[in-house]
Amino acid sequence: MRPGDRIFQNLTTGAGIFVVGLIGLIGLFLLIQAIPALKANKGNFLTNHGWSTSDPANMSFGILDLLEVTVATSLVALIIAMPVSLGIALFLTQYAPPRLARPFAYVVDLLAAVPSIIFGLWGILVFAPAIEPFSRWINDTFSWFPLLAPGNVAPSVRGTIFTAGIVLAVMILPIITSLSREVFERTPTPHIEGALALGATRWEVIRTTVLPFGKAGYIGASMLGLGRALGETIALAVILLIPQGRNFDWSLFDGGSTFASKIAANYSEFNNEVSAGAYIAAGLVLFVLTFVVNFFARSIIGKKGE
Repeated sequence: MRPGDRIFQNLTTGAGIFVVGLIGLIGLFLLIQAIPALKANKGNFLTNHGWSTSDPANMSFGILDLLEVTVATSLVALIIAMPVSLGIALFLTQYAPPRLARPFAYVVDLLAAVPSIIFGLWGILVFAPAIEPFSRWINDTFSWFPLLAPGNVAPSVRGTIFTAGIVLAVMILPIITSLSREVFERTPTPHIEGALALGATRWEVIRTTVLPFGKAGYIGASMLGLGRALGETIALAVILLIPQGRNFDWSLFDGGSTFASKIAANYSEFNNEVSAGAYIAAGLVLFVLTFVVNFFARSIIGKKGE
């Protein structure tokens, strides 16, 4: 091996080890900082619904509501964004002429550059009032269904998981679309030409060659979008209303706080180490949750590569 190759190999290996070590150190830091607050906690950290950390000597906090709201908003966003992203990616790669596909793809990708606060303000000031009649109709018509029952911020239907999930879907749309488009474009040309030679229609080509080839990549892109949704902070802090007197009950018209929005909205308590440790503990759970989702996504892509 030439000296230059050896040096480059050592540098790349060192960079990989450094990143893995840095992730481990971040997790260790969060754990160490969270231990004093967990010891002072008078409630169950995993099952308690309440969050009272303003008095360091009498703290009682739990992550159950935060976890449920975080998962609910992210799942709503993923359920909306996945089929829309799939349709856009297939249109850009299989149907649209190159003259239209390129600028359209740029416009979709530019959505990723919009700051979160802009999405949050647009969501609560523009989108939520515009969709309110539709939200009320759903809430009134299907209130017998627990998932669409009146929420813990009723009679308001604006700052709810329903609204936040749709806005969050728009935010993760460019991630899923961009990665899916890249995967679909790499479908082997002989496979496509062979299907066309056998008389397959355009949709049959997509169903028999493009989708099977890009399925793992599409799922991996969706999982990366889910990881992005789990960690969204400012937009959800602006949109979601804080309930008074009722816990989260798995209704799309509930309000609440996610891990990230809770931490961002209560930074004033960080002047006390014990109180700050409660939020660090919540951040540790979010760190682990996001890491697991992204690890799962990379595993899917890796298996497809093999």
